Amino acid sequence: MTSESARELVAVFGGSFNPPHIAHVMTVLVVLSTHPVDRVVVIPTFAHPFAKQLAPYEDRVRMIELAMAGIARVEISRIEETLGGESRTLRTLEHLQSEHPSWNLRLVMGADVLAETPKWYAFDRIAKIAPPIVLGRAGFESSAAPTPILPAISSTDIRAKVGQGRWSDLEPIVPRTVLEYIREHALYEHGH
Repeated sequence: MTSESARELVAVFGGSFNPPHIAHVMTVLVVLSTHPVDRVVVIPTFAHPFAKQLAPYEDRVRMIELAMAGIARVEISRIEETLGGESRTLRTLEHLQSEHPSWNLRLVMGADVLAETPKWYAFDRIAKIAPPIVLGRAGFESSAAPTPILPAISSTDIRAKVGQGRWSDLEPIVPRTVLEYIREHALYEHGH
C-alpha cells in the first residue's frame, strides 16, 4: 500500500496542440509555480473526438516537445497513441490511474474549455479522478472563471496567419523553435 506522503501529485494537460503556442507554455509554468504538483504530463490528442482536422500526430508531438524543451518536471506522453482510436479524457485518465497507482491526478484546463465540459463524455467521473485546475483566459468572461492570467491566443488564428504568410505576427506568440518546425515542414500552408 502506497502511503499518502509517497504519492505524487501529477497535473495532466491535454490538447490538440495544433500548433502549440506560448499560452500552452505559460499554462505549464503557471501550474508548476502555483500548485504543489510534482510534474506536469502533457498529452497531445491522438484523434480529436469532435472530428477536428489536425496536423499529423508526429508533427504535433514534436512541436509540443520543442515548445516544452528546457522546462523541468514536464514530460510529453504518447498515451493516446498507445490507446488508439478517438481520444477520450476519461479513458486516458483511467489508464493513467491504473498504470500509475501512486499518482494523484489533476486535470489542467482553461476556463474556456471548462465551459465546454457539458459536451464531454462523463465529465463528473473525470472530475472525480482528476479534480480540475482551471486557469483564467483573457477574452473569456464567466462567473465561474478565475481571473484571466493566460493571453487570448488561438491555434485557429495561428493556422490562419501561417496560411497568409504573416510570420512576423506569429513571432511574439509561438515559440521560435515551433515556428521553425512549421516552416521547415510546410504545416498549415492553407491555414488549417
